[in-house]
Amino acid sequence: MENFASELSTGVLDEFRDDFYNNERNVQAQNVCVRSDPLESCLSRKVLEHTNHIFQHKVAEIKPMTNQKSSGRCWLFAALNVIRIPFAKHHNIEEFEFSQSYLFFWDKIERSNYFLNNIVKTAQRGDKVEDRLLGFLLNDPIPDGGQWDMIVNLINRYGVVPKSSFPETWTTESTTRMNSLLSSKLREFAKELRTMIATINGLSNETIQKKIAEQMNVIFRIVGICLGIPSRKFIWEYYDKSKVYHSVGPVSGLEFYTKYVKPYYNFDDKVCLVTDPRRTNPFGHVYEVEFLGNVVGGRRTLYNNQQAELLLNVTGESIKAGEAVWFGCEVSKRSATKYGIHDISSVDLQAFFGTDIQMGLAKEDRLIYGDSAMTHAMVFTGVSYNSEGKVEKLRVENSWGEDRGDKGYHVLTAYWFKEFGFEVVVDKKFVPAEVMAVFQQEPVLLPAWDPMGCLAY
Repeated sequence: MENFASELSTGVLDEFRDDFYNNERNVQAQNVCVRSDPLESCLSRKVLEHTNHIFQHKVAEIKPMTNQKSSGRCWLFAALNVIRIPFAKHHNIEEFEFSQSYLFFWDKIERSNYFLNNIVKTAQRGDKVEDRLLGFLLNDPIPDGGQWDMIVNLINRYGVVPKSSFPETWTTESTTRMNSLLSSKLREFAKELRTMIATINGLSNETIQKKIAEQMNVIFRIVGICLGIPSRKFIWEYYDKSKVYHSVGPVSGLEFYTKYVKPYYNFDDKVCLVTDPRRTNPFGHVYEVEFLGNVVGGRRTLYNNQQAELLLNVTGESIKAGEAVWFGCEVSKRSATKYGIHDISSVDLQAFFGTDIQMGLAKEDRLIYGDSAMTHAMVFTGVSYNSEGKVEKLRVENSWGEDRGDKGYHVLTAYWFKEFGFEVVVDKKFVPAEVMAVFQQEPVLLPAWDPMGCLAY
């Protein structure tokens, strides 16, 4: 049997060209699109007219609107935006930010160590550097993005600090340069470790641990130069709404979290629920992605897979109780981000391009064929219900500054979440007992490159 090949001949290309220009709508769309963003060109006027930022239930939102700038720290921003709400309420303050840079620093340190330990594990079990797994791990050794359980690992080990105690740097707001330096060094260290394991007979774990400690000293130096190094203790001074002066400390980040934050937001009481409709991953089971984590000896990243409707229900209950909700989604699909609208109908790609795009596959198939995955984390702060008592739309606090949407807040429809939403984090008190029981199962292990292991940036 001959090998199949479908050549694009000159004649075929001429047919494409003639077909294009024989349709005046194509020409009109081309004239518009060559001068503007394709999605902006497809924006639906009707959706703009019918969308508002008014909600039946809303939590007490805290200023200022945060901005992650040119970094992939949304998962950290979203988590800290959630916990500042009860924290600010208890301390009677109007504006507050926790330091995103503080957790970012410790994540870079811990994740570098996690990577090097994974290199040792794969080398000891005989994985080849040419294998898909090593190719995946080495492709991006030190990404910015993260998952909820990684946040819990960092906060339970290092706590949190006010932004004033560890402010932003040039690199925290533009992380590409440092990540490039760290990636090169980590790949170099990976080769050193693999060579040691392959060539030294009777190599002890103590020798490997000593080598990793030497390597991590270098990593700590690079990160410290780029980001600064958090102090062991700090003092937080502030005025409350009544202009009364207060002072806290000196305390460590962990002491600050344990004494001043945890009583009002305990990360150990929160659970992450995901929705993955692939038939290979049935609902009602718990999953784990191999080598997905950031802290050696830390909490495992587990996925309790449930129907999207359940995620929306527990989100609504949480917001009605005054608790904001961390969530992950694919933010770029079928959205008018300039206006802060996440609605399947917000852009009319069919009318503009003559074919539907991004909805041609079901959610399950988008995951299978690499067209969808979680890419961004934000916060739900408001909810509205339809006449049937089901969640209709949600208010979203993003971390892209005030230029988009309603001074940085977005509106997201329930239908959009069902298509492009992937996970939510709520207090376990809002979760049905049978869903909580799923966490007691032994997790099904997914490969490192599974789309459910994608990180929020």
